[in-house]
Amino acid sequence: MTVVHPTQMRRRRARLATVTIAGTAWPVFKLEALAVAVLLALTLLLITGSAQLAVLAGATAAALRWIIAIARPGMIERS
Repeated sequence: MTVVHPTQMRRRRARLATVTIAGTAWPVFKLEALAVAVLLALTLLLITGSAQLAVLAGATAAALRWIIAIARPGMIERS
């Protein structure tokens, strides 16, 4: 059996902008996704009166924000 020992396989990871909440560092993009979801859900709940639609749209918006932040690491780097 052959074993390979790569010498330069490590990729540099972007440093995330974080906020400390209760002693735990939270990435800012996760808090942004949560805020977008809550605001959208509350707004749609007030407009449509449908909790199902509000929750589904809020979850979709949060997931999209999260995916965009992961796909474009330059957006979440600490400046």
